[in-house]
Order: sequence, then structure tokens, then C-alpha cells
Amino acid sequence: MLCRTIRVRGLVQGVGFRPFVYRIACEEGVSGEVVNYTAGVVIRAVFPSEDACRRFIGRLRAECPDVASIHIIEVDDTAGEWNYAGFTISPSREGGGEVTQVSPDIAVCRECMDDRTRQPLRLGYPFINCTNCGPRFSIMRDLPYDREQTTMSVFDMCPDCRREYEEATDRRFHAQPVACNHCGPSYYALYDDRVAGAYDELLDLSAGLLEAGEVIAAKGVGGYHLVCDALQERAVNRLRLIKGRDSRPFAIMFRSMEALGEYAAVSEEEAALIGSWRRPIVIVEQRAGLAHGVNPGMHTLGVMLPYMPLHYDWFSRLKTPALVMTSGNRGEMPIAISEADAAEQFGRDVPLVMHHNRAIHNRVDDSVVQFCGPLPCLIRRSRGYAPEPLPAGDRVEGVLAFGAEQSNTFAIGKGDVILQSQHIGDLKNWETLTFYTGAMESFGRLFRFTARRLACDMHPGYLSSLEAARMSSALGLPLLRVQHHHAHAVACMVEYGLHRPVVAVVMDGAGMGDDGHTWGGEFLLCDRKSYRRLSHFEYLPLPGGDKAALEPWRMATACLHAWGLPFPAGFAGRVGEDRITRLRRMIDLGIRTPQTSAAGRLFDAVASLLDLCDVASHQGEAPVLLEQSASGWITAPPPAYRLDADAEVVSFRPVMEGILQDMAEGAPAGYVSARFHATMAHLFAGKARRLVEQTGASGVCVSGGCFQNRFITVMLQGLFASQSVPLYIPSRVPCNDAGISVGQCAAAATATGGL
Repeated sequence: MLCRTIRVRGLVQGVGFRPFVYRIACEEGVSGEVVNYTAGVVIRAVFPSEDACRRFIGRLRAECPDVASIHIIEVDDTAGEWNYAGFTISPSREGGGEVTQVSPDIAVCRECMDDRTRQPLRLGYPFINCTNCGPRFSIMRDLPYDREQTTMSVFDMCPDCRREYEEATDRRFHAQPVACNHCGPSYYALYDDRVAGAYDELLDLSAGLLEAGEVIAAKGVGGYHLVCDALQERAVNRLRLIKGRDSRPFAIMFRSMEALGEYAAVSEEEAALIGSWRRPIVIVEQRAGLAHGVNPGMHTLGVMLPYMPLHYDWFSRLKTPALVMTSGNRGEMPIAISEADAAEQFGRDVPLVMHHNRAIHNRVDDSVVQFCGPLPCLIRRSRGYAPEPLPAGDRVEGVLAFGAEQSNTFAIGKGDVILQSQHIGDLKNWETLTFYTGAMESFGRLFRFTARRLACDMHPGYLSSLEAARMSSALGLPLLRVQHHHAHAVACMVEYGLHRPVVAVVMDGAGMGDDGHTWGGEFLLCDRKSYRRLSHFEYLPLPGGDKAALEPWRMATACLHAWGLPFPAGFAGRVGEDRITRLRRMIDLGIRTPQTSAAGRLFDAVASLLDLCDVASHQGEAPVLLEQSASGWITAPPPAYRLDADAEVVSFRPVMEGILQDMAEGAPAGYVSARFHATMAHLFAGKARRLVEQTGASGVCVSGGCFQNRFITVMLQGLFASQSVPLYIPSRVPCNDAGISVGQCAAAATATGGL
């Protein structure tokens, strides 16, 4: 008999891994025990032979649950002999090394949906789950992952659920959130001055309101959603008023893949991700129209499928194939997670708010993904993804990275992995800052993390930077300020395990540079520790500072004025000669007019000149509308405009001259936009390859919010396809500012030689 201790590291808690180990141990005639520790799973096993040991370990890797992922299996000989009578799952224990894995939340599985139709104790039960599905991160207070460490601890299992939980052959064996109609969480609502608590009654009531064109709210896995019929214009417009939402598109939940296919063109890769256990929102090409207010001016839809029983139950009662399913928050507030939050933010504006009494400990929005060619690129990383770790390739222990201001996330370093938080949002108010600091505290508890060094953006006015400075002073911890675009580049390097110097093409809307100007059109030579600015876009005036990002006409005026180019009559007529004159005087006098090299501002200028967006309702609207206008040319781009791509400082004056000429000749806006996009793609590809040749860099990394632009990113993939120079495009880490924290964490660790 052989005694072995097997340590398994990876995503092995909250995914049915211990029941899986138990099953194959019994099938292989292995005695011993499997134990959850904070850092992973330990198996103490007695094998009849070496062959049996090899077979058992092989099955661990080959047959592990779909959601699980094994990173490391360590096998140690054990001196002496163990006397186990069979195989058991033992109570979880503390210790066992570094904690780096917590399961994301998992969409309800097909087996559980079937159980709702045949198990008496779970007929129609809206919180059904098993070892293969259900809430995880959102309900987790601490590790090891056991019921008493989750918000399910207040629900005592009934005898039937307890029997399943303890029966090794049952699919709910050690499923920590296991529950049923008799003992688990339930929905309730206040309606017509009375409490409605019968689930069927609430379903009929909510479905009736949705059919009638009303907006309702409902608590989900990681927060509340505001919901309405996506085919009813009045309902969608009402939702915009309630949410205080500008023209940004809404996410749409479809009844099924078949229904989705009626309204959108979906590739095989997109369909596989939409239907996966992660259930993200995936941006796809629109085929047929929903209500106009769903996505005004757009040719794409953000779509998802049901991932809770409640969603399936609504569609079983509704005629509509599609529901708007948007985050339950108002303006820039965090998504509501409690009855009090919901009441404060939108409770008086909707006729029905469906609450439930399973507390949400970790707030998680829906994740958003876009495919660029075959590559799934995360735009918002939250439910279904957070808090999965990223291998850092360096020791990053003790680094706390505070991220940027927009699309904020933070990140912590544990051992040699980086754990990035769920989506926090724009840090612009006290409520979001409170969510941000609370989530940091939660990560500290979950991952047994103690900060030893802090990292933040160079911009001193970001709330994230101010919080980092406060903590540094309060705790006496060193603080490293990481340049914004270097952090973007390093985040991409971390994702692909790169350490050798790369040429980084970093294009976004704003980031403080070393010279005090606003950067954003950068070609860098960098490794994780340092960078050198090789080339950049020409500095242009930014009249009004941040205000210019919301009023693209300002940037169009600044470009034409700086380059001495004529103002098109249509533009001047729309904006007004007086406003243009005042802004030009403001630029000449240098009043509230910093200098910027940001690529994003050029997109703004072109969008305004083409009459696509003079005044934006939200950050990034103008570049998105500009890209949307060019969508018909993505498979066969028109010729690029000329410019001097070899210059160290790249001027877009020749490009603007070409645009003005095309406009004067009556060229369609979509054609002009496509030429502008093609110009950007050819510039990025050609200049990056030449810089690689000059510097001997190992490849090209691209990052920054401009690479959310699918036209440019897909075109870049094609331009690099026949080249020997490797191109690295962010996929698991968002290319927008949500990825900044990952780069900060790795840069800070490397700058200090590890901690």
C-alpha cells in the first residue's frame, strides 16, 4: 500500500471539486480523505499500487469539473502508514499556503432547471443550485469556502437538503448554497401597500407589468437590475428617465439563442461564450431592430442569455423575446445590492421592486466582452470572471494597486499571481469610493492579504491616487506612482507572460505624462520596470480640459485652428461662429487649455466634423459613433490618408486636410470615417514594426481604450498576420482603464525587485 499527500492548487473551491475527488477515489478503490484549505485542496490517499496512483492523478486532470481549473498538482511520499476506512470529505481547515483562488458566480445549470420541474421540494424554486452552478463570489465572506463563511449561513438546511448535502452520490453533495422551497431564500415585494411573498404571485405580477410597458426592478446574483420590454419604445424611454441614463446602449437579455438569432448575427465563437457558464454580455452585430431607444445610433447590441431561474420564469410568461436588463443604479452610483439601496435609488420610480433575502456580500455587475476576430476581449470584467487570478510571472506579494479613475478596478499581489477586483466604475462620488474601499477590505479578508507597498496613477487628483496617498501616510507604506500608459502596456505584458522589452502602442483619451502634459498617443519601448517614449502624436490644445471630451466640437475647432485649416460651413453653422471665435481666443490666450497628444481626442474631432457628435452625453460616445459609422467598410477598408509615419512627432494635419477635401467633395461620413480608421491601423502597424526593427524589441503590445475599437483592432490583426513580429492584444485584461491596476501591480513589484 502506498501513502501519498496530493496538494491541488487552482480553482478547486466552490466548483464541486471535493465531491468529484470523492467519486473517483471510490471508483478506484482509494482510501483516505480530501480537505479544503484556504489555499486549495489536500488529498491524503492510500493507493493499492503505483499504477493506481498514476491513474488517479491522471483522472484528476482529465475529468475535473468544467468550471474548475487545476494549476499545480504536488505529490509527496508519506512516511509510515495510514489506516483509513474508506474515503471521506473532511471539514475544511485553515492554512495550507497562499490563497489565490475563489470561484466566480456560475449560471444555473440545465440539470437544476430540470430539477425545478420534477423535485417536489424544488418545484419552481428560484434559488436552486448544485455543486456545478449557483452563486459563489457574490455570497462569499471568507475562506475556506463553507456554508458558514457565506451569506447562506442564516438559512438552516431542512432534512431533505441536509440529506443531499451529505450523500456522496448526490449532485448537491457539499454544495454550500444548497436550498429548497422549505429552507432557502425567497423573493418578496411591497405592492399596493402589502407584502407579496408568494413567488408565483410575484411572477404573474411582474410579467403583467412588463407586458403593460412598465419598468420594474429585481434583485439578482450580484445586484439589482432594472428591467423592461426591449420591444416597447415607451418602456425603454421611461427606463432612461428612471436610470438618469444618457444615450449609452442598454444590454438585452434574450429568451434563447434562437430568439437572439432573429435580432443579431452571432458567430460560433460568440454563441459559445454567450451560452457558457459565465453568461457575460457579448457585443454582436445587430440584424433586426428592437425599440430605437435601446441603442440609438448603433449597429451593435450587447446581448446575454438567462442565468437565473427568475429570468427563465419571466420568459415563460412573456410574449416578448427580449428584455432590457440594465444595472440597477442611478447615474454614476454603484449598482444597488440591498433593499435600502434600491429604495433610495429608484424605489419611488418603479411600480414593483422584487427583493430577496439572500444577502449580496460582493457586488458584481454583468461582465462585457467583444470579439475582435477570434479573440474575446473583455471590456468589463465582473460577474463570471472576477476574482480569477492572473499569473504574474514575478513575485508580487504585498502590492496593492489602486487603478485609475475611470472604469476603475484595483488589484492585489499574492505570491506570483495578481488578483484583480470586480468592476468598480468611475470614481467620482462618495458612494462609489465607499464601494471601492469596502471591496478592498473584502479582498484583504478573502485572500489573507497584507499590503506592503502601494501603487497608483501619476495623476494626483484621481480619487484612487488620493486614497493611495492617504493609506501610504496612515500606514507608513511606500507608494509608487506609475505612469498611466506604462501601466497599460505592462498589463498586456502580464497577460501574455512577457518580460523582455516590447514596443507598446498605447492609445487612449487621457493620462498624465512625465512632462506634465496629457498623453494618449504613445509609442513606448518598455519592460515591466521602465519605459522610454519613442514617438508620440503631436501636441494639440485641449480647450476646457476635460470638458473637451464631452464637447467634441471643441477638439475639432482646436485642430483646425492649430493647423490653420478652413472651417467647413456645415460645422460652423451647427456650432455657431461666435462660439468658435470665443474658443479660438481662449486657445490663443492659453486659458484653461492644456496640451494633449491623446488619440481619443482626434476621434472626437473627426466625429464632430462629420456631424456625428458635437456634444456627447457620455465619455467615449463620439469615438463609438465614429466607429459605428464605418462598420460597413470593416471587411474591405478604403485607402488610408497620407501622413508622415516615420516622424518622431506624428502630425495629423495631412489627415485632416484629406478629410476636409473628402467632405468638400461630398463623400459619405461612413467612407471618411473608414479612411480615418484605416489610417490609424496602418500607422500603428507600420510604425510599430519599424520601431521593433530599430530597437530589437521582442514584439508589439497594444493597449488603451482606443483598442476597444473593433475596426482598428481587427484590421491590425490582418496587417500583422503575415509578419514575423508578434502582436499582443489584451483579452483577459481589459484594454481600457479597467486594466491599469494589473499593470501598476506588476510594475511596482518589478521596480522593487520583488517583495
